[in-house]
Amino acid sequence: MHHAPLAVLSEKANPLLISPAARDALQMWLAHQSALKDAAENTIIAYRGDVTEFLTFMTLHKGDTQGLGALAKITISDMRAWMASTRSGGVGSRSVARKLSAVKAFYRWLAEREGFEPTAVLLARSPKFQKKLPRPLAEDAARALIDCVETQARAPWVAARDVAVLTMLWGCGLRISEALALKGCDAPLPNSLRIIGKGGKERVVPVLPAARAAVEDYLAVCPYPQEPQAPLFRAIRGGALGARAVAQVMADARMQLGLPATATPHAMRHSFATHLLDAGGDLRAIQELLGHASLSTTQAYTAVDTARLMEVYNNAHPKAGR
Repeated sequence: MHHAPLAVLSEKANPLLISPAARDALQMWLAHQSALKDAAENTIIAYRGDVTEFLTFMTLHKGDTQGLGALAKITISDMRAWMASTRSGGVGSRSVARKLSAVKAFYRWLAEREGFEPTAVLLARSPKFQKKLPRPLAEDAARALIDCVETQARAPWVAARDVAVLTMLWGCGLRISEALALKGCDAPLPNSLRIIGKGGKERVVPVLPAARAAVEDYLAVCPYPQEPQAPLFRAIRGGALGARAVAQVMADARMQLGLPATATPHAMRHSFATHLLDAGGDLRAIQELLGHASLSTTQAYTAVDTARLMEVYNNAHPKAGR
């Protein structure tokens, strides 16, 4: 596994202030997360930074590098001191909660491996924060965005590509990473696609005729050959199209249309869910199409109110009162 460049880590995360044993344990845990939990590269980078920052603080807090034996004796007071220090550095509640989650995950693994009780760490309370509700686009705004990206591209094939990508996000509910992971062998698109999502979770999504047609239009004018194992969506120079490029396309279009900054590629996925729900789609079915492990995530995506959620529950759950 490659180590993250130090520039990625917080200034408070100094690997040189961590004991070799703790450093090795952290690297083993990250390898475990990558290999067995199928964690994304960005997740691994965040985990490394968060836990390294925690271990660095404990060295400075205790006045000595903390070996595995010392780490097993961390107290709730030590945890509070770390969280207070993190907050005083201007880190928001959401980020502190994320850092604490990473530290707890590391400690669960370390405690099981080393045979100690991690209660003090696991009892540390995550700060409360207001969850940001997603903001799906109205149907006419989603259509306007797709029309706009078609007219602003520098070349006809790029316009067709951008339309195809956004149509896949809106019409199939794909994550941007899932759309950009499609290969030449996936086209022509079938009636349904088998998608490998987060955590290696597999789902089947139907492909709308509009999405299939948009991809066919793109392939008909793409200057690069459709090779089975090459990316389906190509960048200007023929490599894989990147998520940042798609985000920039969306940013340019939303500025032209006067749409808010929340009109991102991911908003198209939110819109897929919300527009399905508005059309009478079942929340459980939408959960499957999105690949969500939890219905509460789908509820947030569609901004559905509790009354609607309970209506679905009462109609679907065998134990619900009728």
